[in-house]
Amino acid sequence: MNPLAIFMGLIGRLPLSWLRLLGRGTGWLFYVASARRRHVVLTNLKLCFPRLSESELQELAKTHFILLGQSLWDRAWLWHASESELEKRFQFTGDFSIFDDKSPLVVLAPHFVGLDAGGVAMTVLKRVPMACVYVPLRNAYVEDWVMKGRNRSGHVQSVQRNDGAQPLLKILRQGMRLHYSPDMDFGIQGAIWADFFGVNAATTNTLPRIAKLAGARVCTLVTRLTPQGYAVELGPVWSSFPSDDIQADVRWMNRDIEQQVLNSVAQYYWVHKRFKSRPEGQPSVYVQR
Repeated sequence: MNPLAIFMGLIGRLPLSWLRLLGRGTGWLFYVASARRRHVVLTNLKLCFPRLSESELQELAKTHFILLGQSLWDRAWLWHASESELEKRFQFTGDFSIFDDKSPLVVLAPHFVGLDAGGVAMTVLKRVPMACVYVPLRNAYVEDWVMKGRNRSGHVQSVQRNDGAQPLLKILRQGMRLHYSPDMDFGIQGAIWADFFGVNAATTNTLPRIAKLAGARVCTLVTRLTPQGYAVELGPVWSSFPSDDIQADVRWMNRDIEQQVLNSVAQYYWVHKRFKSRPEGQPSVYVQR
């Protein structure tokens, strides 16, 4: 038995208000104790929102860490609570009838703190079979707990990021939906330079490529943390995507994510080094001085 799963299963029985209080304390501790990650968050926010004052940036960063802490402990109930309990804590907006169309569909799910909650909402409550791309974790207990939690519905197929696009194309052609989060910096290989909030960012071009090859539709799914649980918002299918201009398609994707971020800035995953890769000759933006 996995001791982490047992512990989180027990924690998940606590009232949501207690878990959120625990998450608030955990997030505050992260903010105070992790100078390195705090620097990453503040650097990202300064680059993307240069007009904000230092006090506004600090407040956003604190809020972000608190939300991160809360989303961490929320996984205790997301991955262990009963379906009836889940139903009480989710709100849905959008036209979910787009899943009735059996043609290939890629669900763009940007890295908000509620990303895992959105996966649970779609596969457990909406009962939509989905595939997702993941990066293996180093700790065996954590890896086991995360993988079983994400696949608690039994309708999730996980594909390692290093496996490339071919498994994703196969999945789409078989009728499974792809829950895809391309807004991270894994280097310039397989990516192109594209603006993200006015900053040159190494951005994967996989989304327009697989959408074109699989003849897939694309829509956006954003899951935001709320006092009651989570709000899941499904956007409409993108029109005229992909085009014959991959640079324009990648910029379209980034603009869509930007608009979602502006609706809840503190909930985006700023703790990731989104601008880790730099064009040749440019220094790292994350060097602490």
